[in-house]
Amino acid sequence: MAFRQAWGRWPEVATDRDPVGWVRSASHEYALSPWHRFRRAHRRPDKPPADTADRILLEALLALPPVHRRTVLLYDGVGLDLPDTAAETEASTPATGHRLLRAHAELARRIPPLAGVTPERRSAMLRERLGAVRPAVSLEPRPAATVRAVSEHRARRLARAALVLTAVIAASTGYTTVTAPDHYEPPVAPGASVSGVPPLSGPPRLTETSRYLQDKLRADPAAGPHRLHPELE
Repeated sequence: MAFRQAWGRWPEVATDRDPVGWVRSASHEYALSPWHRFRRAHRRPDKPPADTADRILLEALLALPPVHRRTVLLYDGVGLDLPDTAAETEASTPATGHRLLRAHAELARRIPPLAGVTPERRSAMLRERLGAVRPAVSLEPRPAATVRAVSEHRARRLARAALVLTAVIAASTGYTTVTAPDHYEPPVAPGASVSGVPPLSGPPRLTETSRYLQDKLRADPAAGPHRLHPELE
């Protein structure tokens, strides 16, 4: 994946001071991307190394903080010197040296053969161990022609998808422009007539039942002010 990204952004990579470091950084960011958890392959973890010593080394490396793990892999695994390791991890050289010492101490606590040796010998042993690790899957890179073909095919697919999306947005905008109203229609007032029908305003007409109740209340002898000020008999 990192090689495909490098080919897709080749004008930038070709003028970079360290194209190999660019590919390493791209590979590191891709490997730690949080989007991998949504991939189907992420649900099936990688097979552990077959050798017991390799498994112990892998578990010890995975127990380190990510920045310490990256520092150890660049310095002891890839073989970069301390300034180049500091530049690739975006840290100062003294800070990278302290990270390396702390990582080596933690690895010595988890890997018995590294305990009780000097820091120089510990770093040399780590380089030997990392160089001798036999992964459970093949890590051979694809040929350059295959990487270029896959990258160009992916770029063409992305270009077609962008054109299709642009066409859909343009069609939706045109349809909305044609079908949308082009003038303001004020709402009909409650007291205005609609299609010649006069509006219903004022109190509703009394029904027969309502009229009967109204006449009964008016004819009641207790109606009027007598309800509020009754007289003594």
